[in-house]
Amino acid sequence: MNSRLRSTDRLPASARAGHWNAVIAEAYFPLDLTFRDAARFEGQLELGSVGDVSLSRLRTEPVQYERHRHHISGATQEEYLITIPRQSPVDFRQLGREVCCDPGGFILERGDEPYRFFYSAANDLCVLKVAKPVLATKLRNPDRYCALVFNGREGIGSLFTTMAQQIQKHGASDPISGAVLGRHLVELLALALDRTSDVDTGAGSSVREAHRRRAEAVILKDLSNPDLSPETIAEAVGISKRYLHELFAEVNSTVSQYVREQRLRAARDLMMMPNLGQMSDIAYRFGFSDQAQFSRLFKAMFGQTPSGFRAEVLSKSQG
Repeated sequence: MNSRLRSTDRLPASARAGHWNAVIAEAYFPLDLTFRDAARFEGQLELGSVGDVSLSRLRTEPVQYERHRHHISGATQEEYLITIPRQSPVDFRQLGREVCCDPGGFILERGDEPYRFFYSAANDLCVLKVAKPVLATKLRNPDRYCALVFNGREGIGSLFTTMAQQIQKHGASDPISGAVLGRHLVELLALALDRTSDVDTGAGSSVREAHRRRAEAVILKDLSNPDLSPETIAEAVGISKRYLHELFAEVNSTVSQYVREQRLRAARDLMMMPNLGQMSDIAYRFGFSDQAQFSRLFKAMFGQTPSGFRAEVLSKSQG
């Protein structure tokens, strides 16, 4: 493993923060960095790769890293970071979870969702970067393991963290052996996540359920807005559009389908009121492009046309 060294050594104080931002973006992906003391900040990063795995050693003073939506919008590939702290604890927040990982543990970070990662004391980190498709071939739905702390002291977890740190230290003699080591690392990581995780699926599910309920509340509050879209809904909830789609897929639905169904139900409820007005006004009120579209979708969902439903309501009220 041929490693490259990046450092703040010999840099003037005024150049350190900007230089380190560029170093981090090159090694991982763009992030916003907050330094305790930018002028006195010291950092060193050794970066290399084995097969499909980027492997680095990061030694720095206290710093906070934040991934925001504007960083993610231009990303072309979904990636994970796996961080193994060796000197002091790290705090990590993502998808409503907030964890503290002590030395001896490790965490999985999702690069296509906003997060905050920081440590308040100098640290020495072993960091792996793996593309989502690479890990997904070994582990079903890796996203569910993000923002959880895993045991790196015992069992498979210990084998994984030890191997990662040894490869980072000694490297591989040639590209072929590097590719083999990279595959073994990914396989060990998958086994460690799958077997040693005390994944609190209840807590994870409750977080995702809470996000979905918030999204549903945003939709119900804004049904008459013709510009209601997955983008505006995700922004209002504080999650990414991709994550929003995942939440609805988990209940065998889509965002667009849920919006359409709720608009049709709201229109049906309105048609049960007196002094209804024109049917076309109801269609436009709930975001349908024309009355024909509204009538077709209404019949598909409720088994009768809007005018037929309205006539039935009037008949019952007069009887």
